Amino acid sequence: MPEAALARATEAPRATIGASEFDRDTALTRRAPGVYDIDLSAGWTIINAVNGGYLLAVLGRALADALPHSDPFTVSAHYLTASQPGPAVVRTETVRTGRTLSTGQASLFQRDEQGNEVERIRVLASYGDLDSLPDDVRTTAEPPAIPPMEQCFGPEDGPAPVEGSSAITDRLMLKLDPSTLGWALGQPSGKGEMRAWFGLSDGRDLDPFALLLAVDALPPTAFEMGLTGWVPTVELTVHVRCRPAPGPLRVAITTRNLAGGFLEEDAEVWDTDNRLVAQSRQLARARLT
Repeated sequence: MPEAALARATEAPRATIGASEFDRDTALTRRAPGVYDIDLSAGWTIINAVNGGYLLAVLGRALADALPHSDPFTVSAHYLTASQPGPAVVRTETVRTGRTLSTGQASLFQRDEQGNEVERIRVLASYGDLDSLPDDVRTTAEPPAIPPMEQCFGPEDGPAPVEGSSAITDRLMLKLDPSTLGWALGQPSGKGEMRAWFGLSDGRDLDPFALLLAVDALPPTAFEMGLTGWVPTVELTVHVRCRPAPGPLRVAITTRNLAGGFLEEDAEVWDTDNRLVAQSRQLARARLT
């Protein structure tokens, strides 16, 4: 990342980890061992549904409290029904604890209009200590080629959105690679690609829980494939590889196969030290008509 752009991204007043809107909106209240209450914020919605990455961060924090290890290593989530802003309950269960890894599961529940409890999302995850990992890296992966931030475009550069249509964009710093923005001009490239600089709008540095948000925060690759409408996540697995360095992240997402109305999205997340800090794959449903 060019030094001037990095300086501009880090000189603005910054929220700190533990004292930002993201932290407040993912904070849970422990009601009993393994049982947590939360009020899901409307600030992380797309249309009326709560963003899947935000939900993953919520459940990730619950498991960090419930397990003896604090850092998510791998998190696999199945999205069963769309979550809505408002009260929710998270229930966790410890599956196994070991010296270096602990495994647990968690589910988030809400009440429907009839007052019945409905499970929204179920997660199975393994946690460890990222700071204890060896420094040895052997990889053929390379950071995505994204233009400097000043040559990329964010939601603020487009037409004013319909009020309430995508509240989450007000809480993110997103600068999209122009080569993946054809859909916004009515000229999608046909390629399943999306790339962007990513951060939180209040300047808070990114931690492992923010990485769970980052992999599901960009516009769907389906848009650049010429499809429109909501692309709901069916399943999402995230691998957190290391704690990110301060500064904005680079996120690259690709889709190679759309079949039967479903597509995969493979994401890579890179930090300012050119380290691959997270990877993910999700299966999502695409509207074909």
